[in-house]
Amino acid sequence: MYDSFIEHFSYQPSKSQKMHLKNDAEARMSQLSTKSTLAEVTEQPWKPTRTELGIMITLAVCSLVVALDATILVSVLPTLAIDLDGTAAEAFWTGTSYLLAHAVLQPFIASLSEGFGRRELLVPSVLSFAGGSIVCGLAHNFPVMLTGRVLQGFGGAGIITLSQLVYADLVPLRLRPKYFTMVLGAWALGSLLGPLVGGLFVERATWRWCFWLNLPICTVALPMTFFFLGALTKPKSNLLMKLRSIDWIGNTLFIASLTSLLIAISWAGISYSWSDYQTILPLVLGTTGLILSVAYEMRLASNPFLSQNIFKSRSAVASYIIAMLQGLALYMALYYSAFYFSATHFFSPIRTGLSVFPATTLMLPGSAIVSALIAHTGRFRWAIWAGFAISTASAGLFTLWDDKTRTPVWAACECFFGLGMGMLLSSVNFSTQAAVEPEDAGQAAAMYAFMRSVGMTVGVAVGGTVFQNVMKRKLSELGVEGAGELARHAEGFIEVLKGMATTGAEGRMREDVMEGYVCGFRGVWITMTALCAAGLVVSLFIGRGNLDRVLKSKFTVKERGEGR
Repeated sequence: MYDSFIEHFSYQPSKSQKMHLKNDAEARMSQLSTKSTLAEVTEQPWKPTRTELGIMITLAVCSLVVALDATILVSVLPTLAIDLDGTAAEAFWTGTSYLLAHAVLQPFIASLSEGFGRRELLVPSVLSFAGGSIVCGLAHNFPVMLTGRVLQGFGGAGIITLSQLVYADLVPLRLRPKYFTMVLGAWALGSLLGPLVGGLFVERATWRWCFWLNLPICTVALPMTFFFLGALTKPKSNLLMKLRSIDWIGNTLFIASLTSLLIAISWAGISYSWSDYQTILPLVLGTTGLILSVAYEMRLASNPFLSQNIFKSRSAVASYIIAMLQGLALYMALYYSAFYFSATHFFSPIRTGLSVFPATTLMLPGSAIVSALIAHTGRFRWAIWAGFAISTASAGLFTLWDDKTRTPVWAACECFFGLGMGMLLSSVNFSTQAAVEPEDAGQAAAMYAFMRSVGMTVGVAVGGTVFQNVMKRKLSELGVEGAGELARHAEGFIEVLKGMATTGAEGRMREDVMEGYVCGFRGVWITMTALCAAGLVVSLFIGRGNLDRVLKSKFTVKERGEGR
């Protein structure tokens, strides 16, 4: 560029040439200004104003409460089933009902926020989460508990989706990994503390504090949301225009169909068998409904909530797929590793919470370091490949676990798995945004969060199906009576197993049942390894992408400070 200027200035141009040079220079300066988000292109790098920094901190606080709640029940479910006089299946639905509600509403909330504004959706999301926490804290039976968990899921869906969207509104893509570390750090911290805090409450107080704990955090998050996100602009239109801008038919069809499909997957092999009509009917209805909703969005919707632009790139589609596979593997590991320690090592709730520390501890530094490197280099594929390679190898080592596995062995496996998952948390998120046009980055980020949430929901359900079926088959091979019922109520049978004699006929039965548990968990670990390996294969279809993008969004901060 500068060589061309020198060449032009080495002689005396005519008046028309001067005008041409002026226009050319202005065009070049315009190109530079569109890249003003990059430190290497401008004299001063992009920096957040105080208001924008406040918005980021607010989103981190909101994300903390969601992450904490998502894992705090991992070591609590067996106690919950006993105290509320429920079955293992009902205790299982305490986690699944939240994840299901959390997943299905995310695209709808993203669509609503485009018309009504980000803060206008985040405030009710925080309120819904707090209200659900109160209902769960007061619950004395499972119907009330599940109602509260669904309300929490609604709130969590809004918090996760809007966090992705607001960051896409404010932060240039190249620097987004660096600043999104605040949210990732909150997620890692919540995932780290959740199982341990849950175990502490069960042993030292009551499991109800797992829900009361959310209220102080929500009390802090709510005024922060009002104050800081109020600086974001919102669409200037009346209520009727906003309502008309929403694709009500498409959203309703999509939510109903996805709910039906996820319920079928969650029921199959746990509450009902795959051949029962209770599984087949919602499975067929959900699958058919999703096909119809996609067709409607592509052909008939005047303002589709699922933008076709975010699916045009092979890299984007591959990124969405591996986001779901990551969610599958991560929550399969979190839920069933805790179950493994309580069932095969008879760990107390506190020790169970501590047992997942090695995995969750390395997620934060893994994601933070990768985020910084991506922001510095502008490259992300290496982190995806390395993350899945490490996760696949470490998940494969999980298959060696049995009831005699020593602490250094399983702790090392968890450390590497957590490191791999931490690398993926950062890299996969931004690969989706690099694969689309700048104006579609927010929707791509929201789709990433949605696919990961679907994976989390399916991961817990699939893990339960695999565990029960493999355990049942092994117990049947060993001649244990009532193998099917024992596998269905495996969590509740742990206390019985603890009290069984270690010698004689009862001792031999104890060994057989323990072998059934170990084989059931091994089936989960094999499935988890296959999912990580599939993610590695799919990740090979992701292109280089470009993080050096112009920031485009109709949502901006009203008054920008001098930090620009």
